Amino acid sequence: MHIHQHNLPLPGQEDEKYIQPMADTFKVLSDPTRIRILALLAHQEMCVTCIAEALEMTHSAISHQLRILRSTNLVKFTKDGKEVIYSLDDSHVLSLFDQALDHVKHKMG
Repeated sequence: MHIHQHNLPLPGQEDEKYIQPMADTFKVLSDPTRIRILALLAHQEMCVTCIAEALEMTHSAISHQLRILRSTNLVKFTKDGKEVIYSLDDSHVLSLFDQALDHVKHKMG
């Protein structure tokens, strides 16, 4: 049996406290619309209106999805006057995204 090097928390250990937040992150990432939003934000920062237009969805629907993404620290926002600009929270979000895409391409390829 080959053991891979990884940092996954072990049940019953001190770092088990990270398991539920990890599960919450994967739950949020399980929605296709949220993946599309993250894909857009991986390329550039955007306002809600631009995201809504790009995905052909309502402003309200995009705002709802962004609230969920913010709640798990996957996206952040800054204000530019009255405009709110969204971006990926940090490079870890892009790494998660890239790893998932690599896995899917490997299995489908």
